[in-house]
Amino acid sequence: MWPIFEHRRVDRQCVVVPQEALKRYEKWKDIAAISGPLGLRQISGFHDETLSGTWKGHRSSHLGAQYRVIYRALPDELTFQVMSITAHDYRRP
Repeated sequence: MWPIFEHRRVDRQCVVVPQEALKRYEKWKDIAAISGPLGLRQISGFHDETLSGTWKGHRSSHLGAQYRVIYRALPDELTFQVMSITAHDYRRP
């Protein structure tokens, strides 16, 4: 099992995220916890990709047409750090 740690701002961001994207986020967390990063990459609907620039070292998965989850996988610790759920805005807060 891969534990998932959410940044404190994720709770506030979830308030404005549509229900459909929140359901996909819950599925994303289930798959991430069970299968790790490889499991997320195998599901093409998430379009899991690496980020560059100020988000270098992080990854992004689609939660729908507009919303993304930005996270970092730490394979040494077998954990995920969810940094943000955003409406496809990769500017770093």
